[in-house]
Amino acid sequence: MVLALQGPLVALDSSVLARFMPMHLLLDAGGRVQSAGPTLARMLSGTPLMNARFEDLFEVRSPGGAVTADEVLARAGHRFRLIARNGVRAGLRGLGQRLPDGQMLLNFSFGIDLIAAVRDLGLTDGDFVATDLAMELLYLAEANSAVTRELRGLNLRLEGARMAAEEEALTDPLTGLRNRRAADLVLERLCLTQKPFGVLHMDLDFFKSVNDTLGHPAGDFVLEQVGRILREELRAEDCAARVGGDEFLVLLTSRIDPHVLQGIADRIIQRINQPMAFGDEQARVSASIGIIRSPDAQTDDPVKLMALADRALYAAKDAGRGRAVLLVARAPGAP
Repeated sequence: MVLALQGPLVALDSSVLARFMPMHLLLDAGGRVQSAGPTLARMLSGTPLMNARFEDLFEVRSPGGAVTADEVLARAGHRFRLIARNGVRAGLRGLGQRLPDGQMLLNFSFGIDLIAAVRDLGLTDGDFVATDLAMELLYLAEANSAVTRELRGLNLRLEGARMAAEEEALTDPLTGLRNRRAADLVLERLCLTQKPFGVLHMDLDFFKSVNDTLGHPAGDFVLEQVGRILREELRAEDCAARVGGDEFLVLLTSRIDPHVLQGIADRIIQRINQPMAFGDEQARVSASIGIIRSPDAQTDDPVKLMALADRALYAAKDAGRGRAVLLVARAPGAP
């Protein structure tokens, strides 16, 4: 195919057009394909091109109402937008010109759909003319994508580190239970929401004797076992915390039935009262538990609630230790 332009006669064959315009489409006066650039032909792969009608290959998106190539050039002022009918998602932007012999020369670019076209069609720099900025834009897009991925990964790592640090700051390292700070936060939240809850305030009896006779490693072992027992006896939504050396606090969300609270405390005490094998020795402790219910306290002050829990614990110890006592009392100053 030779294309002749007016002025001083210039003849361009299809190979020259392909080199300088890899996405060109040359149509005869009737709008049938006479030549197509290799990149455009790749996009239209599987569709017979030679002598195909323009309107069979493309759906015109702009200018509105245009269907044929002749209508496109008549209405668009040489600029237009269209999509291929073969299902390729990338849209095309075009610039066209009528030639003196009646032929129509159209040249396309992917515009903002460049990245999608390269991805879907597997295009490389060989599919674009050397002076086209398409590859530079692709390099910039890839660099931006790489930076974005790295920043996303960094943010995820930082978020993970932050969450791990917060978890560590709220966890007792020996027992794996929550620590006092975490218990204070949960108790404050429960008081603010004013949802009913139960409190078990527990202290280990004879723990000092274990430390004195078997040593601190045995004492640590006992605390670890108590932590395991509490985790096994409670629900995930409950909070079990070690708030002192051998002092524990259990916050039971939405559990205020006296029989339920008493039953939980009795099971915990029964398991803790069992001898704990430490090497060739037996570590023996018991547990005293004071129980209060938030509705009985008639206060949403965490400090006053803990004061009542302390009174309940002392009542359990005064009653002989190794037992649970439910304290039904009004907060100080309540009518």
